[in-house]
Amino acid sequence: MTTAPWYRRTHRWGQTNLTEIDPERYDEGWWRRHWRETAIQGVIVNAGGIVAYYPSRFPLHHRAETLGDRDLYGEIVAAARDEGLTVVARMDSNRVAEDFYAAHPDWVCRDAAGEPIRAADKYVTCLNSPYYKEYLPEVLTEIIERSRPDGFADNSWAGLPRGSICYCDHCSAGFRREAGADLPRDHDWSAPAYRAWIAWNYRLRTELWELNNRVVAAAGGPDCRWFGMLSGDVLNNNQRFIDLRQILARSELIMLDHQHRNAVDGFEQNTEAGKRLHELLGWDKLIPESTPQYQLGRPAFRVAAMPQAEVRCWATSGFAGGIQPWWHHIGACHDDRRQYRTAAPLFGWHRDNADMLVDRTPVADLGIVWSQRNHDLAGQDRAAERTLDPYRGVTRALNAAGLTSLPIPADDLDRAAGRFAALVLPNLVVLSDDQLAAIERYVEQGGSVIATGDTGLMDDEGRPRADSGLADLFGIRTSAAIQGDVGPADPSIETHRRHTYLRLAPELRGRVDGPRDPAAPEPAGVRHPVLAGLDETDLIPFGGRLRQCRVDQGTQVLATFVPDFPIFPPETAWLRTPSTDLPGIVVRETPSGGRLVWLLADLDRCYARDQQPDHALIIGNAARWAVPEPTVIIDGGGRVNANLYRQQDRLVLHLTNRTVTATVPGRQDHLIPAGPVTVRLRVPGLRATSATLRVAGRPVPITADGDLLTFTVPELLDHEVATLPHQTPPTSHKSSRSDGVSLHK
Repeated sequence: MTTAPWYRRTHRWGQTNLTEIDPERYDEGWWRRHWRETAIQGVIVNAGGIVAYYPSRFPLHHRAETLGDRDLYGEIVAAARDEGLTVVARMDSNRVAEDFYAAHPDWVCRDAAGEPIRAADKYVTCLNSPYYKEYLPEVLTEIIERSRPDGFADNSWAGLPRGSICYCDHCSAGFRREAGADLPRDHDWSAPAYRAWIAWNYRLRTELWELNNRVVAAAGGPDCRWFGMLSGDVLNNNQRFIDLRQILARSELIMLDHQHRNAVDGFEQNTEAGKRLHELLGWDKLIPESTPQYQLGRPAFRVAAMPQAEVRCWATSGFAGGIQPWWHHIGACHDDRRQYRTAAPLFGWHRDNADMLVDRTPVADLGIVWSQRNHDLAGQDRAAERTLDPYRGVTRALNAAGLTSLPIPADDLDRAAGRFAALVLPNLVVLSDDQLAAIERYVEQGGSVIATGDTGLMDDEGRPRADSGLADLFGIRTSAAIQGDVGPADPSIETHRRHTYLRLAPELRGRVDGPRDPAAPEPAGVRHPVLAGLDETDLIPFGGRLRQCRVDQGTQVLATFVPDFPIFPPETAWLRTPSTDLPGIVVRETPSGGRLVWLLADLDRCYARDQQPDHALIIGNAARWAVPEPTVIIDGGGRVNANLYRQQDRLVLHLTNRTVTATVPGRQDHLIPAGPVTVRLRVPGLRATSATLRVAGRPVPITADGDLLTFTVPELLDHEVATLPHQTPPTSHKSSRSDGVSLHK
C-alpha cells in the first residue's frame, strides 16, 4: 500500500455540489454506488462559507435552507471514509448575507462612494478585514475538529477582482501603510499609486494562501492542506491577483477550476492549461480539474446534461496536458439523468491506464514563453488583444503544424538550453535584463528563437526601452512609428486600417501563369523556407500591427508592409502603394548555428483573431526552419494535436482529435473520427518495432529510416495514446523545476 500523501495518490475525483434543498433529497446509497462505478479516489464535499451544511457553532454561518440540525456534510464524509476515499472540504467564502452584513458592516468591501459592494443578494467581503483574517480561520478549525478532512478547496477565495477597488477602512489604512499614499481613484496604469495597488493585491493573496495553510496544518496536521481553487485561464488569474509562480511554489497540488467556454478557444485550451500550470507546479504533482457534467456557456444550464462528446473532448484534452479527472454535478438530484452516464467509461479508462498518465516528463521541440507581468504591464486593460492573442495564435499555429511545444515561464529561460530546440517569444514585450541575458546565452549555445511584435521593448517594471533588448541579437533597429493597430475588440467590424498586406521577397509571380503584369519584376532566386508553400503569390493578407524598423547587415528581409487602400466600391480597390521598404518578417543565422526569426508583422495576433491560413503557414514554417529535425511531426491536417512524454522505459504520445462541427469552439455534440494519422518520431536510440495504442487496445507496426520512425493510427475518435518502449539516454537533460526532458542532441 502506498504511503504517499493523499495529494500525490488521489488521481480521480467526484463532486456533488450541494444546493440548499439537498438535505431533503440526498440519496447516499445511490451516490456511493456512483462513486464506485466511476472509480473515483476522492470526493469534494460542501462544508461551509456562504452556506453551511453542518450545524456550525457560529450563529452567522448561514445553514442550508433545509438543513435544520442535520449534519449532511458530516454524513457524506463518513460515507466517503467508509468507501476509502480522500475527502476535501469545499468552501465558498467571499460573500455573506444581509444579517451578517448588519452585524459586521466593516467586513464588507466599499466602493468610492462608501457604499457596500454587492453580488446579487450577497455582500462581498474584504480580504483585509477580520472576516478573512479571524473569522474564516475559526470556521476552518471548526470543520477540522468535527470531521478531519484531508484538505480544503475554496471556489472564490481571492476576494474582489481587479475591476473594482475597495475603499473600506481596512484597505485605506493598509494601503497607506504599504505605499504611503491614498488608494487610487482610477484604473490608470500610468499612475504609480495604481501600480503599487496592483502589486500590493498580488502580495495579499499570497499571504492569504500562507495564512490558510498555517491554520489547517496547525489544526489538522502537516498533510492537511488548503488549496483554494485556481483558474486555468491566464488572464483570470491576473484579474484575481493570483501570482501563479508565488502561489504554486507554496502548493503540492492544484484544484483546477477551468470550465469556461468562450467564442475563441477550443478544447486545446485544456491541454495548454495543464502544461502551462505543470511547468510552474512541477510535473511530479497532480492537477485534478473540475469537469462539469452540466452545460456551460452563456447561459449556463446548471442542471441540464452536457453532451457526452463535449465532456470527453474536454477531459481527454486535459489528460494530454497532465490533468486528472473530477466529475462535477450541481445538485444531488436531476431531472436530466443523461449527465450520470458519461463519467463511468471515461474514468474507468483512466483507472485502467493510470500507469502512463502520471509520473512522466514532457518532451517538446519548442518552448512558448509567457509571463503574467507581460499581460499586466504590456497588456494592461487590453491584455486579451495585446498580449494573450499573440500567445494564443502561436500555440494554435504550432498545433496546426503538427509540432510539439510547451508553455514556459519567462523566469525559467535560463533552463531552456538543451531542453528546447527553439524558443518562441510571442509579443513578450516585458523582459528583465536577466531574462534578455538568458535568451542571449541560449542562442550562444546553438538555440533558435522566434520573436514577434514588440518583444523586449519594456523592462520588468514596464519602463520602455529605447530599442528592443534583443535588437543587437536580431540585427534590427525599431522606431516609435506604428502601422496598423491590434484591431477592434469586435473582429467583425471591418476597417480600412486593417486592409493591409505583406509583399513577399523575392517576387515570383512573373513565372506563374496569369495575365501579363508589366509591374512584375523578373523572377530571380528562391524563397526562404519560412515562406514555403507561397510561391504562387507575392502578396498575402495582413490586417495587423507593425512597428517600423530598419535592419542591420546580415539580417534578411522576407516580407515588407503594403498599406491599406479603399475597398468600397469595388472599382476603387487597387493598390495605391504597391510596395514599401518597411520590414514585416526578418531572419538571421547566428555563428553558433542558431536560427532567428522576427515577425514584426503580428501574424500571431492576427491568426488568433482572423484564422488566416497564410499566417498559420508562416508561423509553422518559421518553427520548422528553427527546428530542422523535429522530434514529432503529425500528419493530421491540423486536426490532431500531439503531446509527447517520457517515462523511465517508454515514450507516451497523446493524440487528441480537434475535428469539431460546433460554431462555438469548445462545444461538441458528437465525435467525428479523424484518420488515418501518420506519426513520425525522431528519437536517438529508439529502435521500437511497434507502438501500442492504449485506446484502440492493439499494437501497430513501425517502419524505420535511420532515427526516423513512422507509424499510422488508423482512426482517432476523441483521443489515442501510443506507448513505445525506450530507455532514457544518459545525455538527456532534466529541468530542476519541471523535470522536462530533451531528446535533442
